[in-house]
Amino acid sequence: MTAAPVSMAEATLEDVRSYWDRRPCNIRHSTKPVGSREYFDEVEARKYHVEYHIPGFAEFPRWAGKRVLEIGCGIGTDAVNFARAGAEYTGTDLSEESLKLTRQRFAVYGLKGRLLAANGERVAEALPGEQFDLVYSFGVIHHTPDPGAVVAEVRRLIKPTGEFRLMVYARDSWKDIMIRAGLDQPEAQSGCPIAFTYSHAEARALLKGFRVVEMRNEHIFPYVIEKYVRHEYEVQPWFRAMPEAMFKALEATLGWHLCIRAVPA
Repeated sequence: MTAAPVSMAEATLEDVRSYWDRRPCNIRHSTKPVGSREYFDEVEARKYHVEYHIPGFAEFPRWAGKRVLEIGCGIGTDAVNFARAGAEYTGTDLSEESLKLTRQRFAVYGLKGRLLAANGERVAEALPGEQFDLVYSFGVIHHTPDPGAVVAEVRRLIKPTGEFRLMVYARDSWKDIMIRAGLDQPEAQSGCPIAFTYSHAEARALLKGFRVVEMRNEHIFPYVIEKYVRHEYEVQPWFRAMPEAMFKALEATLGWHLCIRAVPA
């Protein structure tokens, strides 16, 4: 079973690196001077306002004193929260521009962590002989040419008692329906080289060497885009008309984020 790409273009790892170097994910979540404490505070507040399910999925406090590896740390929002919670944190990313901001973010908050430039498809080479209690990758591996290679690397790096928590894009989702109708795109910026989507069955097939213990759909973006980019949070009228329980039920069925917890088989 093969995942379906949102972008059909033949893309290389260098295309992916270049795309995220040009505009690291969430870099426009604040209008404050980039790299300032105020900037990072706003980035975090906006991210968790819109993607409010992330802290519950990551369970940052659970990993205090544990070895955590994040594949695709981006500009470091989840990274700093693992570190604040007391995890022994290692973050990797393909994008050097993203890593620059994450290093600056750790410095601004006085946090400890190890940050490495690494290709997720060969990440074990950057961490020879190491194993982790948690490998975490939120919204990342569906952007690489060979997601299965990343999963194989995670299997090498995870402790027998460890856990793999990841998010990949959901095939059966409101967002994917809109993309295929030509009414949306996978990322805020256009031209994303690769964005695979997965059904539940395809996600299970991807996770070779793991046993899935939880898989759920989360997150439908409800805001008017033209106002959201101005940091105004007006809900689209068709979502605004829904009772909250109805919207939650829609997210649980057609959410764009397929959140998965898995353990070594």
